[in-house]
Amino acid sequence: MNPKYPVYIVSKGRWENGLTYRALNYMKVPYKIVVEEQEYSQYAKHVEEKNILILPKIYLEKYDTFWQDKDERKGPGAARNFCWDHSVDLGAKRHWVMDDNLDAFHRLNRNIKAEVESGTIFKIMEDFVDRYTNIYLAGPNYYSFVKSTDKVSPYVKNTRIYSCLLIKNDIPYRWRGRYNEDTDLSLRILKDGHCTIQFNAFLQGKVTTQRMRGGNSKVFYDEEGTRNKSQMLADMHPDVAKVVWRFNRWHHHVDYSPFKNNQLIKKPNICIPKGVNNYGMILKHKE
Repeated sequence: MNPKYPVYIVSKGRWENGLTYRALNYMKVPYKIVVEEQEYSQYAKHVEEKNILILPKIYLEKYDTFWQDKDERKGPGAARNFCWDHSVDLGAKRHWVMDDNLDAFHRLNRNIKAEVESGTIFKIMEDFVDRYTNIYLAGPNYYSFVKSTDKVSPYVKNTRIYSCLLIKNDIPYRWRGRYNEDTDLSLRILKDGHCTIQFNAFLQGKVTTQRMRGGNSKVFYDEEGTRNKSQMLADMHPDVAKVVWRFNRWHHHVDYSPFKNNQLIKKPNICIPKGVNNYGMILKHKE
């Protein structure tokens, strides 16, 4: 199976080492990759031209970086806004938007993190959120954040969603900010009383931005580190976010406890399935 909603990858400076498009090619999942015009020819050497969308410059010019300074760097939010509008023009009710440094996707089941070979997991997540009226944001957790030896719930409500996001299209938000746009969008949704779902049953293999050339690593973190990205989020949401020093670098810490009582609202006349539906997935051992 494949996702029923359009899939977008936002990429910059990673035409040779774009992990996400390689992963989706392997899984035979249709997608569009959004790139800036000056990098189109480089990407066209590695990605089929039918899969490439050029980011209109107007999205960069009008993007709200949140800090009104002289810094002209935008971050990926402008391209993500274009993906949002593009999917709306297609008539889609939701869309997927992904970072370009996801090397694989996995299913966690019975203490096994199995790499998946199709887009079935995206279809499963879509079917889950479509049973409710107020799940505005959803996506898989990071592979490295979930231990196969731990007992974890299949999903967690009302926390941040990042890097691989399934977004409800008709909600009154758009991306903003130069850094931590994922967390900002999650918090704005939660503060308005709506819900997010982070799946532990399905995982994304995220290669740390600062370990991979291109993208935000070159534009931001190589020179300035992580203090600014943490500070911006604290400035956006001082009631729940603060800057902390951990593991020899600056991080942001967010308190999600104020949103624990945001309740899922089931659509009328929707029956929640009982029992196990594996959607045709089978576990195979690689030779």
